[in-house]
Amino acid sequence: MDIILIKDVDNLGGANEVVKVRNGYARNFLIPQKLAIEASPSNMKQLEEKRKQLKKKEDLMLAGINQVIAKLKESPLKLTAKTGTSGKIFGSITSLQISRGIREQKGYEIDRRRISISDEVKELGTYKATIDFGNGQSTELEFEVVAE
Repeated sequence: MDIILIKDVDNLGGANEVVKVRNGYARNFLIPQKLAIEASPSNMKQLEEKRKQLKKKEDLMLAGINQVIAKLKESPLKLTAKTGTSGKIFGSITSLQISRGIREQKGYEIDRRRISISDEVKELGTYKATIDFGNGQSTELEFEVVAE
C-alpha cells in the first residue's frame, strides 16, 4: 500500500514522502496515529501543491539569505574593546558581541548560536568568523577589533 507520510517516521521516511508499506502496518498503526494518509489521487494532488508552496518559500528564503550575505561582505565589522597598554584586550570577543555588532552596524538580527569564531580573540586586529544560515548556506565574516 502506498501512503504519504505526514510526520517523520524512523526507519521509514520523512514528512511529505510517498512510501510503500504493508497494508496492516498502514491501517493499524500509521493512519490511526496520524503519521500518514493514504496515497489517493486527491491526496497526491494536495502533496504536489504543498511541495510547490514549500519550494517557493525556500526560494524566497535563499534570496533573502543571499542578500544578507552580500551586505555582510561589503565592509568589515568594527568591534571595540577595552585594552591594556600592551594591546591585549580585557576578556575576549564572543559570538554575542559579534551578533550585537551586526545588528547595530548592518541592521540584521543573527542569532549568536549561528556564529562561530575560528580563533580566540584576545588582541587587537582582524579576525574571521563563520555564520551558518542552515540549508548548507554559510559565509565568512571579517571583523576588526579596535581599542575603545
